[in-house]
Amino acid sequence: MVQKFIREIFYYKNYYLDFFNNLKPEVQKKLNWTLQLLSTIDRVPEKYFKHLTGSSGIFEIRVEVGSDIFRVFSFFDKGKLIILLNGFQKKSQKTPKNELELAEKLKKQYFDEKDK
Repeated sequence: MVQKFIREIFYYKNYYLDFFNNLKPEVQKKLNWTLQLLSTIDRVPEKYFKHLTGSSGIFEIRVEVGSDIFRVFSFFDKGKLIILLNGFQKKSQKTPKNELELAEKLKKQYFDEKDK
């Protein structure tokens, strides 16, 4: 079955790919499945894709494999373009402040470079 893509995914620099390449194959597979979901279905369940309140439009892509939880920060550009930023393994209930700060910085950097 051919799937119709309704969103495009873009990796900003190597932040996501560096994170992805260091993961176990089963985590990579689940992340790829989740990204396909983001690309092809209209309403993505919050379990997999959630806006972070208190951020400047940062979303987190959420993946669970066994008892391990992984997050990838992202944001929208031009409505249907999702920009992937940094990823990390979540080890506590609270999102690490330094990871969110990095995502905000990378988002600003992306738009600064784009506007040049």
